[in-house]
Amino acid sequence: MTKLVKDLMHPGIMTCKPTASLGQVAVMLNQHQIHALFVTDRDGRVMGVISDFDLMAGEWLSSDSESLTVMRKLTAADLMSHPVDTIDANIPLHEAANQFIEKKVARFLVTENEKPVGIISLSDFVASIANEIKSKRETVGDVMSDAILVCRGKTSVASAARAMTSSGWRSVLVVDIKGKILGVVSGHDLLQFVKEGSAEKMIVRDVMHPALTIDIHASLREAADMMIQNHHHRLVVVDKNDPDSFPLGAISTFDIVAEMAKPDSVWQK
Repeated sequence: MTKLVKDLMHPGIMTCKPTASLGQVAVMLNQHQIHALFVTDRDGRVMGVISDFDLMAGEWLSSDSESLTVMRKLTAADLMSHPVDTIDANIPLHEAANQFIEKKVARFLVTENEKPVGIISLSDFVASIANEIKSKRETVGDVMSDAILVCRGKTSVASAARAMTSSGWRSVLVVDIKGKILGVVSGHDLLQFVKEGSAEKMIVRDVMHPALTIDIHASLREAADMMIQNHHHRLVVVDKNDPDSFPLGAISTFDIVAEMAKPDSVWQK
């Protein structure tokens, strides 16, 4: 039986008011450990969506006091993305996977009879295919991205945030002078500075968290399981026989969904 979007989505949506401050948005994202909130008007109609990435794109880490004052006055309505990408609850999941790839989005608002009924994200796909990917069918090395965004531990938090924004990456890998992995900085690590209002003199070593690594020869099933268990969207790919060497690449939820969308995928049959 063909699975539909409604079989995989999370019912209901997390929302905020258009007048919510960026600090309030950051608190909600952090408390609920989610990446985005839907902005709704007083009648509950969805106006837009604001994500952790939108907060970074707002250049809220500026050290300029005048800019910081302006940014503290911004609201969810000022930074939200709109119109919101939507998907019908009754379309097959393999079609949804193709839409994720084509539109390069992290989530869709799910609608039924033109009314919002839930949300479906890349993470939902990874969780669902963990049991579908045959052991040893494909390896991490077959689908990983060779490109990674890296910085040194002494890099300023503001510089890291701007690099993430300009590159479109949600995290940056922190390495030492020899390329050994020290940690990783993600959008969630930077949310605290939205609340505090400044990151002057802070460096990435102060805010980074341990990087989650996976061997290049590991199966996609192992990668999916690791992402689910640790709530990570991206894993750093390494050679387990030389763990201190420079990382080989990264594998993300997008890479796994792209594998789903291939004609020979188990999801296309």
